[in-house]
Amino acid sequence: MARVKVVTDSTADIPKDLLEELDITVVPLNVNFGENETYTDGETLTPSGFYEKLQKSGVMPTTSQPSPYDFETLYNRLAEEDTVIFSIHLSSQLSGTYQAATLGAEEAEANVEVIDSKRASYAFGIIVTDIARLAKNGADSDECRERLEHLLQHTKVFFMVDTLEYLEKNGRIGKASALLGSLLKMKPILSLTEEGEVYPYEKVRGRKKAMARIVTELETIYGDQPIHLGLSNAIAADTAETMATDVKAKLNVVSDVTTEIGAVIGAHVGPGTIAVTAAPAQENEGRD
Repeated sequence: MARVKVVTDSTADIPKDLLEELDITVVPLNVNFGENETYTDGETLTPSGFYEKLQKSGVMPTTSQPSPYDFETLYNRLAEEDTVIFSIHLSSQLSGTYQAATLGAEEAEANVEVIDSKRASYAFGIIVTDIARLAKNGADSDECRERLEHLLQHTKVFFMVDTLEYLEKNGRIGKASALLGSLLKMKPILSLTEEGEVYPYEKVRGRKKAMARIVTELETIYGDQPIHLGLSNAIAADTAETMATDVKAKLNVVSDVTTEIGAVIGAHVGPGTIAVTAAPAQENEGRD
């Protein structure tokens, strides 16, 4: 059966050590500060450098996706006999990256399956790493595809932002627009619809209560099922660490990764954002 190679884009916010360990190929997006400053996400602009620049510049950054040609060139370079490229990307509701990858795959002389994760940041990075690890351990394309479909159905993300300003100004606010002007001291818990659009999950008074509510909701969804945990943060590492501790105290967490939200996603959610992702582990990955 066919082997699998995994491609993703920089908005998956996967730590570099995991990218190297699991042989994941990343296509970067760009971040623009005005008309004359363009940076490559994760390459010429690190997360810390981005947030420092964001707070000093006073300019609302914009983002841009790779071209179809970028993807076509990459797919042709990776093409091998008896190999399927799984190209897993940011929600098509939030970016044109998936569409660009699809167009690139149509032109490439390679066996490519382009997947709309319908998620953002490590909410799909956790899926990418799972499939890449499966492929590295010798799983064929059918096994990887079956696992991918399961993860796409059962991986859940909740996130909190300090302000809706960035989502609104960059046009990614989706159904959360209903919250504008109504928050006062409330802290919105946001999630993504089945189509990958931002929506308001619940309003809670204060961040601590919001964090506790997320843990309760994850308990309801997963019970004692073994899960992989992902914590993404935009210069909010201490809060992410606290959140990880709280989740691990209540759920059957078999692995956890904390990662920084990169420049592209950070441009849309802003500093202070925390995202919590849970993905079902396989049965043989449970606690001893």
